[in-house]
Amino acid sequence: MTALIELTRDWNINRKNGIQYGLVVVWMLAMIAVPILKWTYGEEVIPTAITIALMIQFTAVTFAMFNGWGMRRTLITLGIVAILTWLAEFIGSSTGLPFGEYVYSDLLQPQVGHVPLLIPLAWFMMLVPSWAVAQVIGGRDNALRFILISAGAMTAWDLFLDPQMVAWGFWTWTVDGAYFGIPLMNYFGWLLVSAIVTAAARPYRRPLPLAPLLTVYAVVWFLQSVGQALFWEQPGPALVGGVVMGAILFTALYCYWKAPADGR
Repeated sequence: MTALIELTRDWNINRKNGIQYGLVVVWMLAMIAVPILKWTYGEEVIPTAITIALMIQFTAVTFAMFNGWGMRRTLITLGIVAILTWLAEFIGSSTGLPFGEYVYSDLLQPQVGHVPLLIPLAWFMMLVPSWAVAQVIGGRDNALRFILISAGAMTAWDLFLDPQMVAWGFWTWTVDGAYFGIPLMNYFGWLLVSAIVTAAARPYRRPLPLAPLLTVYAVVWFLQSVGQALFWEQPGPALVGGVVMGAILFTALYCYWKAPADGR
């Protein structure tokens, strides 16, 4: 709790205009609205609701990076992440490597090469907070350590994500896997792609805006843990994802709390 208070205090110091507060609050409300909209209008509203929520989260993360790195560096990094992750998803859905054999449905539009264009944006909106986790836990002086921690932090999110997206029909696996229907190979693929993209983007070369990005990571953990357990009837992924991603999150928050204020 002390670490969370410290995190929000640093937000107050660094974000004077309040735009990031608004973006995060609107994003949280959009995510909370998804099950309500589903109960009200039926499952056909889920793709639109998720698309809107994803775009708000993407905007919040991008805005934080604009403030921390500037527009030019942020857009270059976004380009690297978007191109490499689209390529990984295109190869993956076409060949089965490195994630396993899966195929996207037509629920998420538009698509290029049968890959929804939202997918690279989703990679960016969570890989960047995972970089913040890596920076606060392991520092920036050792590139390999940074890459491995960020890949683990990113992959932990997919312990929630994949079972939920499959349940919503956004993509399907050709065979049932060992993890709630998801092949274990998928998580190797996430680790590999996250590591490759991080190595290509080299975010460890400059300090990240830690407070807003760690806040995003924390909010995702909370919303996924509670939402999947209570609203989406997936207690298994909620428990496993909650424990694994939560362990990474609270390690990061502890390190953040212990770090000198001028080093955040």
